[in-house]
Amino acid sequence: MKLRLLPFLVSVISLVCNGSYTALATPTGADYRLEGLEYQQQGNYEAAIAAFRKSLELEPNNVAGGVLLGWTLHLNQQRSAAIQVLQQTLTWNPLHVPTSNALGIAHLVEGQLSAAVMSHTWALLLKPNNEIAYYNLSLAFQRLGLSDWAIANAAAAVQLEPSNPHPLVALAIAQWSQGDRSAALATYRQALSLDGRYRDRDHLQHLTQAGFSLEQIALSEQIYNSLP
Repeated sequence: MKLRLLPFLVSVISLVCNGSYTALATPTGADYRLEGLEYQQQGNYEAAIAAFRKSLELEPNNVAGGVLLGWTLHLNQQRSAAIQVLQQTLTWNPLHVPTSNALGIAHLVEGQLSAAVMSHTWALLLKPNNEIAYYNLSLAFQRLGLSDWAIANAAAAVQLEPSNPHPLVALAIAQWSQGDRSAALATYRQALSLDGRYRDRDHLQHLTQAGFSLEQIALSEQIYNSLP
């Protein structure tokens, strides 16, 4: 999941810096958000969550603080709490795309596929060139057995992010699920041309961080093993 959220984090960080940090001054909400980001990048999610909660105590209804808290709860495997925080944050600004993207990902990983589709569809309405939404919609539709829709969304994500192998692997599993094995093999070769690590079974396990379910990872491995 971290791999898919780089654009999202950049957009959130741009909201964080509302003022410079002064050591002798009383910490502000922005200070706690910056502190939380430092902890998050170090993998210290509990400390990051505490800092983001403090930021919201000082600045209630701050969208950046809400998204950062929700996303860090998600990274810390506290998915139900993450969804609750992100749903509340969305009420503060329903037009904030990173909130819908983060909420959709949390729903997807939690297996709440219909909710994931709703969140990412809303994100696409707000931002039509939203590669994160297209990619995750593809994964959700593939799991729902809607291969045509999965293929269409994965293809859109590939077009928007041609140098990212994840949408190509998502497209390959959608094509395989539809029964078009020759297309799936060709697409998987494209992913391999971008990142040869997709030959490594251990590397495929990291696709859980990119929103893939265990079944989808097994399908990716099946496609690779079918390459001539």
